[in-house]
Amino acid sequence: MDAAENNTQGKPDARAEAQAQALVASYERAGYRRIAPAILQPAEPFLDLSGEDIRKRMYLTAAPGGGGDYCLRPDLTIPVSCDYLASPFAGKAAGFCYLGPVFRHRTDAPAEFLQAGIESFGRPDKAAADAEMLALGLEATAHYGCGAPDIQVGDVALFSALIAALDLAPAWKRRLIKDFNRKSNLAQDLDRLVLGTSNGQPEYQGVLAALAGSDPKGAHALVTDLLSIAGINAVGGRSVGEIADRFLEQAALGAGSKLPREQRALIERFLAIGGDPDQAAAELRALASEGNMALAPVLDLFESRTGFLAARGVDVRRIRFSTAFGRGFDYYTGFVFELTDPAAREAGPLVAGGRYDGLLTRLGADKPTPAVGFAVWIERLAALGGAK
Repeated sequence: MDAAENNTQGKPDARAEAQAQALVASYERAGYRRIAPAILQPAEPFLDLSGEDIRKRMYLTAAPGGGGDYCLRPDLTIPVSCDYLASPFAGKAAGFCYLGPVFRHRTDAPAEFLQAGIESFGRPDKAAADAEMLALGLEATAHYGCGAPDIQVGDVALFSALIAALDLAPAWKRRLIKDFNRKSNLAQDLDRLVLGTSNGQPEYQGVLAALAGSDPKGAHALVTDLLSIAGINAVGGRSVGEIADRFLEQAALGAGSKLPREQRALIERFLAIGGDPDQAAAELRALASEGNMALAPVLDLFESRTGFLAARGVDVRRIRFSTAFGRGFDYYTGFVFELTDPAAREAGPLVAGGRYDGLLTRLGADKPTPAVGFAVWIERLAALGGAK
């Protein structure tokens, strides 16, 4: 049994609890307000925004009388974001820390486990904020006696900028970015684009083609009405309107975009770039120049972040950067990282996080809000031993 657990529910023992509390107290001293979101959360934001890996492991329940779907929170980023938006700090720079249980179906471990972490909102100095998150994550591993974890870093914004530079329909650009974390899906997307064929040629392909060329509002109204007539109110927590959106996206994807083979080769070369951040930046600038792509703004932010990390005492030569590295959450839009045990005594990340600038507007914010954070896997760190 893990050192952080004293029963099958994954609850920490007194020593592990005290050490976790001490970690979060250090975040409070660093200026982050402690927050405790509700354990039971509306399911819709998680179903729409988290990603397939989290969706299939959620614990869902329906409120009596058609009151909507709820879930035991599978992570804390979305709940903390919602609480921030409902607070007097909404729209302003503010940081929060937390310690509490999350719930995911796991075949090899308890479904309930403890996470600590930080979420930082509204800071315009993105490179400095990113570097601070990674530095604080490294302090968390040091707090548990793991002073030199492996550091894996990626940047979703680089891939998004690459795709934005391609001559593709907007629906295809959204699809490729969405599938960044699902490599087999991404490869299938690229195959389909290079060949210029529809995926599987469904029986209703003619309907999709007709919808692709129609008025978007009228097409949406038509599909919504047809679903309502069929008695469909919701599927998997998604509303009729959201189902219609997905159906119409399929129509747009079949509308005839084609990707030249040389551009696919460029994408594959991009996804093969890795190494320490300085080496990777040089390779990326060379590739951007060769492909005549406007990647300078995201590369400037990338290099600025590396400088802030060095200023915080992080040895950037220890960082393993990969353009193909992502995390299993669809809401990340930029910098992402994971800290892992170099001896592989614990599978999975010890600390993980990243930037999610687009999440708050999707949760209802009236303007874009920069956001970055990370989660600490208390059970894994405690299990490593070396507690102070």
